[in-house]
Amino acid sequence: MMRLLIVGYGRMGKLVDQLSGSYGFEVAGRLDIDNNRGGLGITKEQLRNVDVAIDFSTADAISDNLPRLAEHGVNLVVGTTGWLDQEEAMRRLAADAGIGVVAAANFSLGVNLFLALSARAAELFRSREEFGAWIHETHHAAKLDAPSGTALAMKHSMTQSGYTGTVDMASSRVGSAPGTHTVGFDGPVETVTLTHTTRDRSTFARGALEAARWVRGRQGWFSMHDVIGLKP
Repeated sequence: MMRLLIVGYGRMGKLVDQLSGSYGFEVAGRLDIDNNRGGLGITKEQLRNVDVAIDFSTADAISDNLPRLAEHGVNLVVGTTGWLDQEEAMRRLAADAGIGVVAAANFSLGVNLFLALSARAAELFRSREEFGAWIHETHHAAKLDAPSGTALAMKHSMTQSGYTGTVDMASSRVGSAPGTHTVGFDGPVETVTLTHTTRDRSTFARGALEAARWVRGRQGWFSMHDVIGLKP
């Protein structure tokens, strides 16, 4: 079995732990704030025979965790969001270390297909100036970043497809909602919407474990599009 290090042991880390065996992983360690403050739990001894790590910690912790994992040559799946301002530096560290990293705002298979659909819709609507575009997302009240990483990825995919119009974005944080994302295009007499709703948070853990299997032995910086074989 492949050996997995779980970094961040909140709701997502626990789900990864529960599902790891069905993806061919043995959990080699579990790190959280109590034993990995400042990344100090990521040691040579802790990483002995570890094949890959999955990080669902916090945005602030990425700048501590990723360099230490890279230093020891451990490939990584990053499921934490809210650290885009650090991405360029983290990419350089990963490249210099020759490790493989899968970083994604959302590991759900359905969401990643939804991102591709959103980009295609934006491409079709980009020349229709009479339509305005918006993104709205809802998550549980404890989610810290708003807009979500997925909503930002949606907007980025729309821009990359050539959409130059304004995309109004709104976020709601309420209750225990695991996540709903809608992209819409509104014209003078009609509206077109695409919506993805998550019913079970395990979809994120399953996608992260799939990514962890895929990135083993690879070098480079990847997204879920690479993992599931979607064309750019």
